[in-house]
Amino acid sequence: MTNPVSISQWLSAVLTVSGTFFFIVGTLGLLRFPDIYSRLHALTKADNLGLGLLVAGLALQADTLSSALKLILIWLLVIVTSATTSFLIARTTLEQGIQPKDKP
Repeated sequence: MTNPVSISQWLSAVLTVSGTFFFIVGTLGLLRFPDIYSRLHALTKADNLGLGLLVAGLALQADTLSSALKLILIWLLVIVTSATTSFLIARTTLEQGIQPKDKP
């Protein structure tokens, strides 16, 4: 017989580990990619996905629905601020004449 609580905890653990993996990949992209545009891409994509997976994993462990909704709201706010900040950084960089690097 399967216990639904253990399935929820297992799914939460998988989502949390997956989110951590994407955070690590985003950090590696920040350190390894050659120019600012590639680094912004790595940070915004991987970190937003990583945070979404972490929030989903934590929401499954939340005691109340309001706690889970607060976590989702935080994730949505981070998505909006991350996209806005990345856009502003990329636009300012382009205005300064810094072009993306070509392929090697």
